[in-house]
This record gives sequence, C-alpha cells and structure tokens, in this order.
Amino acid sequence: MIFYHGVHKTSFFDVALVVSLALAVFTLFSKTYMLHLIFAEYWAIFAIQLNLAIRYNTIVFNALNVSTVLLHVISVILIYFICVRVVRDRIEMTLRVAEKESRINAVDADMEDFLSNISHELRTPVNVVLGMSEIQLKKNPGKEAFSIRQAGNRLAYQIEDIQDYTECKRDSIILEEDIYTCTSLLNDAVIEYRMLENDKKLELIVDIDPKVPLKMRGDSKKLQKIFRHLLENAVKFTRKGGIYVRVYAEDTDYGVNLCIEVKDTGIGIDNKSIAMVGEGMYQVNKKRNRSSGGIGIGLYVVYGFVHSMGGFVKIESAPKSGTTVRVTIPQKVVDNTPSLSLSGDFTGDIIFHSHADKYKVPKVRDFIMSMAANLSSGLKVPVYPAETIRDIEQLREKNDISVIFVGEEEYLDNTGYFEELSKKGLVIAVLADPGFKPVPGSSVIVLPKPLYGYLVTRVINEGYEVGGLDSIDQVSHPNLRGLRALIVDDEPMNLIAAQGLFRDYEMYTDIASSGKEAVEKYKKNDYDIVFMDHMMPEMDGVEAMKLIRAAAKERGKEAVVVALTANAVSGARDMFMKEGFDGFIAKPMNISEFEHVMLRVLARNSANTGGQAS
Repeated sequence: MIFYHGVHKTSFFDVALVVSLALAVFTLFSKTYMLHLIFAEYWAIFAIQLNLAIRYNTIVFNALNVSTVLLHVISVILIYFICVRVVRDRIEMTLRVAEKESRINAVDADMEDFLSNISHELRTPVNVVLGMSEIQLKKNPGKEAFSIRQAGNRLAYQIEDIQDYTECKRDSIILEEDIYTCTSLLNDAVIEYRMLENDKKLELIVDIDPKVPLKMRGDSKKLQKIFRHLLENAVKFTRKGGIYVRVYAEDTDYGVNLCIEVKDTGIGIDNKSIAMVGEGMYQVNKKRNRSSGGIGIGLYVVYGFVHSMGGFVKIESAPKSGTTVRVTIPQKVVDNTPSLSLSGDFTGDIIFHSHADKYKVPKVRDFIMSMAANLSSGLKVPVYPAETIRDIEQLREKNDISVIFVGEEEYLDNTGYFEELSKKGLVIAVLADPGFKPVPGSSVIVLPKPLYGYLVTRVINEGYEVGGLDSIDQVSHPNLRGLRALIVDDEPMNLIAAQGLFRDYEMYTDIASSGKEAVEKYKKNDYDIVFMDHMMPEMDGVEAMKLIRAAAKERGKEAVVVALTANAVSGARDMFMKEGFDGFIAKPMNISEFEHVMLRVLARNSANTGGQAS
C-alpha cells in the first residue's frame, strides 16, 4: 500500500508522511526487521519520485522545494532511528524482565526444595522426641513430659504444613482416595480442638446435618488437615466468643458436594488480605500474625487442597465482625445412609436450656440455636429453646419432654430442680468444661465440651445408658499381643522410640539398622511383620522389601512389610503401595494412624491366610 501510493507523480511530498506513520505503527509490534524494510522501501520510492520529477518536470527545484525535501528526508531518518531504538530498548527490557523472573523462579524453586528437604529431615528427630516423650508419659513423670509431647506435636504439624505449602506452590498435590465417615473426621477435629491451648475459653459448636451420607470416598487425610487449619485459624484470631462449625451435603449427579462452614466471632480480615491469601501470601498481616502466633500458611494450604479436589473456598469477613469460611468439595457417596438418626424406640421432645445473657458475645447463643434447629430438622424431632425454669415448666405442660440439655452454669444455678427431674425419668445432660462433677449421687449425664451434634444424638438415643462421651474415638483398636515385628531403621533413636511404642501393644520386637541386615535377619528368623524405613545407605527400603518377599516366598509364606518413613510427600502412600508394601505410616508416627493401618493390614493378611493370621 505504501509503494502503490508512493509511485504516483502527485505523491512526491506525501511519501515521507506515509512512511513515518508506517514506522510508528510497526514500532508497536517490536519487530525491527519490518522497520528496516519500510526504511529501505522509502529510499526506493524516493528514487522513483526523483526520477519522475526530473523526467516530467512535476516539481520545480527551487530553494523552498529542495529545503522541504531535505526536511522530509531528515525527518524520516530520525523517526527510523528513534523507532529502532525504542524497539530494541523494549526487547532488551523484556529480556531483562524475563531473566529476572527466571532468577526469581529459580530462587523460589530452590527455596521450595529447601523447605521440602528440611521438613523431611526434621521428621526424624521429631519422631524421636514424640516417641521418647510417649514412653516417658507411660511412667507418669509429671507435666514436663506432657509439655515435651505437646511441643513435639506442634512442631510435627508445622513441619507437615511446610511440606503441604511447598506442594501447593508447586501445584504437585497428589490425591489419595479412601472410604471414610464424616463423623470420624469431625471426631478427629473435636479431639484436636480439645488439645489446643484454649485459654480464651472459646465455645465450639459442631453442627453436622444428620442427612450427610454415612460413608464417602475422597482424600480423608487432606480433609482432616482442612478441618484442622480452619479451626486453628478461627481459634488464633478469635479473642472472645466462639466458633461454629457446620457440615452438610448437597446432592449432585456425581455424589454430593461436601460443604464445611466455619464461623468465628474474631477480629476479621479485610478484602485485600483475603485476596492475598488466595495468591499464597502467607504473611497477610505481619502485625496480625505476630500477635497470634503460627507460621500463617494454613489458609493457603486449604485453598490448595480444596482446588486440587475440584472444590472452591469462599471467605466472608470484615474487620472486627468475625469471619466465615465456606469450603465446598465434591465427593463420591459409598453409603447414603444418614450419618445421624434416632433409634426406633425414641419418643418425646427435647429442650435446650441456656440463659439469654450467658454469653458475652450474643452470636454464640445464635450458633447453639442454629445447631439445635438443624438437628431438629434433620432428625425430625421437636427441639425447644428455654431461657428460664418457668419456660421449661410451660414446655413440659404442653409437650412430652424426654431430654433436657443444660449448660454448666444453668445446672449449678438450679441443681436441685434438675436433680429432681432426673429422678423422675427425664434425661438431663449437662454441657460442661473438663473436670466438672455433678453433686454426689447424681445421675445426670455430663456432656463434655465442645457441643457436638454426634454426641447430642447419642444422648438422645441412649439416654442414661450412654457411655464413653469423654472419648469419642469410634475406631476399633487392634490386638497386637504376641506379634513378632522386625523394625528396620538406620537411625538408632528411631529404633528405640519404635520399640518403646510397640512394647505397649505387647509385641515382640527385633531391630535392624540397615536393609542388608534386615534381609539377613528375616532369612534366619520368623517375623509376622516388618516395619521398613525408606532411605537407608547401601540398600534402600524398597530393595530390602523385595528381597524379603523373595526370601519369604522360598519358605512358602507371604511377608507383611509396612513402610515406616519420613518420606511423606503427597502421594507417598500410593507410591509405596505400588512398590509392593502392605501399608504406609509416616514419621512422626501418629498412634491412631498406626492402629488404622495395622487393623487393615492384619485383616487383609487374615483373609489371605484363611483366617489363620498370627
């Protein structure tokens, strides 16, 4: 188009303008070769125009025209060099930025590698600390060993959080699906909450919709961590009042959307900080975190886990108005039976009795009433609130009241009244802090805090026959008495700690400090199970496991080998199971996880041997 316009006899003075515009336009594309072509084209057209002017006398070459031509030529030359300089500077700046980003990414990758490696290396000494403190606690030495264990548990969680954080940053999360019950997840969350330092006397209300499916399939380990992070974050930033945890499910074509909602009455968070959390800025507000402790990566880990499972996170908050975090995660349904239900022989109505002015933060009472209303709707049983004794009496006159839930303060204010009702057959359950004891000879039920819908349902169903409310652990414990175990680890203190823990289960234990020694011992002795470390010099755990399996096959038996290792990256369990291990236990060893793995391994071994497992 430039050439077509420029070769006409009437375009002698237009060419410079058109070429200048073309140079300016192509400067935007950061391609210097186009600028060179246009500049060369200008000189070709200029030569053609000069030839036409001389041949046809279209231009009078007086002083004005000559000076105009020189001005056009100089302008085009200057514009050309300026455009080339601009493009080259832009390209150079782009390269500098790319190089800088590459260096930053390399530093981030190195830092992530460092965090991953250090979290792995710290697992071994922490495992020793926890194992030895557990052994000392069996001897009742006093508060010192308990404090050591608490500190060890806290450090173990933080190491795990660092590992999870690096996996979220790298987008390298691997999901491990298993079958779980929602009530078990909440039980674990309640147990962990009881272990938190709750010197602020915060109230926790755990509300589970009875219609949530009994069994679902998903990554239960990551769901446990999501619960823990949400609870810890709520406790951390709530000075007074309480926390409300609600769990419900929404039916979908693929199963359900498991919804977890955590509300608190804390200091809140602004919109800018909420956006920063989602981008991985773990120190959203340094002053805010400094006053509350913790390393501040919990919410980012929640974001990473939830997104990896195909869900989403929504945070609603405002400074000084509390925070609500909603997590929605798609899950497959294995057993659609409701998680909570009433026994067939239950009849009657229920009362929740608490004073209106009992709580310094009114929202806490709203939380309790919400839980009671949701429980009433889900179980299809009438639940009535009552603020005074008079309200209770009026409800008793009009309804068939069979269970009354009261707070510790309400019970102490009217002890005689509630004791009299309990003697008349009404079930009285007192929600109380640890250490509370009713009057001597009392038959009332002590319901330990926090207020949890599962325990409330148990009281409704079982009445005065209910037991074990202090321990809501629903997991069966394995019988390991007489089990012959070989423990393989290149760290001597790990061997001592493991032997001490296994001794409580009355197991016979032997040790090996290397994979080679383990193979030799297995060939000479008869072991029911082998606990194998992964990373060891000379021969790693995978190679040793395969040699042990080969040795067992020669003797006509099947070896049971469980990985006991600090290699606990996401997907480690699946990796070890594919290698041929029967189970996987991460260091530092969690007792409940150990028992869960042992139950599954022994049950499978019993099935494989026709019920003749050792």
